[in-house]
Amino acid sequence: MKIGVLALQGDFREHIRILKKLGAEAVEVRLPAELKGLDGLIIPGGESTTINKMMRAYGFPEEVKKFARKGSPVFGTCAGLIVLAGKIDDHKSGQLNLIDVDVKRNAYGRQVDSREADVTLDFAGTKPYRAVFIRAPQIRKAGAGVKSLARYEGKTVLARQKNILICSFHPELTEDTRIHQYFLDMIPKKA
Repeated sequence: MKIGVLALQGDFREHIRILKKLGAEAVEVRLPAELKGLDGLIIPGGESTTINKMMRAYGFPEEVKKFARKGSPVFGTCAGLIVLAGKIDDHKSGQLNLIDVDVKRNAYGRQVDSREADVTLDFAGTKPYRAVFIRAPQIRKAGAGVKSLARYEGKTVLARQKNILICSFHPELTEDTRIHQYFLDMIPKKA
C-alpha cells in the first residue's frame, strides 16, 4: 500500500517515519500529479494558513477533493484537520470542506500551553493514548455522519466521516502507532 503525505509544510517527515515503521510505502507529495497511484493521503500538522496558501498556489484543492470523492482515505492531523473541516470558527468555510465539522483554531491555547494528555481510543481497548496537543484546534460541532473516536476534556479530538479521518493532536510525534494503523486499516484491500 502506498500512502502520500502532503509535504508543503509541517510534520510530514514524522508521518512518513511512522508509516514506514508499519510497513507501508510512504512518499512525500509536493505536486497534485503525485496523488496518482496513492491508496491514501495524510495532511500533516503545521501551520494551517501556510498549508492552505501553498495548496492553492500548487492547485491541490480540487485534486484532493477528487481523490477523496473516489473513496480514497484522507487523514488530517491538527492543521490538516483545519484544512479538511467544513467550517472554521463558526463562519469561514473550510478550504476542502470534506468533513462535516466546525473547528476552532488554537482552542487549547497558544504554543506555551502545549501539553500531553491521555485519551482513550474507542477502537483500541483501554490502554491510554498519550496525545500531544500543540496549538490544537477543537472540534466544536460535528454533523450526524461524524463518528467520535476519542475525547479530551469532554470534546471529540479524533473523528471519522466515511473515508475522512481527523485528529486535533499530533499522533506523528509519539511512538504509539495505533492511530496510523487505524488509518491504514481504512484503505480497502485490493483483490
